[in-house]
Amino acid sequence: MNPIELKKAVGSGLLSFPVTHFDDQLKFDEAKYRRHVEWLAGYDAAALFAAGGTGEFFSLNPAEIPQVIRAAKASAGKTPIISGTGYGTSLAIEIAVAAEKAGADGLLLLPPYLMFAEQAGLIAHVKAVCQSVGIGVIVYNRDNAILSADSIARLAEECPNLIGFKDGVGDVDKVIEITTLLGDRLVYVGGMPTHEVYAQAYFAAGVTTYSSAVFNFVPALAQRFYGALRTGDQATVDEILKGFFFPFVALRNRKKGYAVSIIKAGLRVLGQNPGPVRPPLTDLSQEELALLEKIVQANGVTRIAAE
Repeated sequence: MNPIELKKAVGSGLLSFPVTHFDDQLKFDEAKYRRHVEWLAGYDAAALFAAGGTGEFFSLNPAEIPQVIRAAKASAGKTPIISGTGYGTSLAIEIAVAAEKAGADGLLLLPPYLMFAEQAGLIAHVKAVCQSVGIGVIVYNRDNAILSADSIARLAEECPNLIGFKDGVGDVDKVIEITTLLGDRLVYVGGMPTHEVYAQAYFAAGVTTYSSAVFNFVPALAQRFYGALRTGDQATVDEILKGFFFPFVALRNRKKGYAVSIIKAGLRVLGQNPGPVRPPLTDLSQEELALLEKIVQANGVTRIAAE
């Protein structure tokens, strides 16, 4: 998929990040992962981000990422697959090139490892990754990689395959500055943890799509919420926020790292087994798993067939 086609696809609907399945020895479980991606693709995701944040990109070694991408491409049908890449510039390029060879339709460039940097350094980093591949790149604005509007504008001018800006900071005024300055040059993606609780504010800022982690285990509910947002059905938006997302976020916030752990737990509640999270993350306790099950059941989501 060329960058222009990817940009159009990403902006056409709801996005999601499949979790990465592991076995009891914490090795990649390709068979279960492929079944999961195939299931998600049936719910009309505009694109799936394989080996992304919810997919535990940070715990995958560089050799595993192409394996995950090939498995996702083999199972997603026509749904575009966007690979995560990141860390330092050299390693980000290595991963990006390998993901492109594995069939990725695009890349999500996550923040570099640990270090904070000046805008000139961040620009050089993003530009180097974009120039290393021919597929489209979405830059993830968060943590130690917060780009200014001027920096994004410069990158958009110098990197034709930079097609998207994903925000995980939450400064809506800065997002408005970027969307106003760049217009339709980029596609804009909401990327806050459990972005649904921020989506209304981002929609007002011109960010009309986002990545939904809960799509992993409640895809129909996620699509219903997204549809209500797009059509201005405030009653349905409020109902789902109060009935599902607010109690879900309260449980997610109990411990660090649960933004990922709770998604795998959601699959367990529904009868699937994605395996544990890799250290340094920790899984939900049995008591927390029971609370999550109550939230899911209260919203009319039934168990799906076990593996």
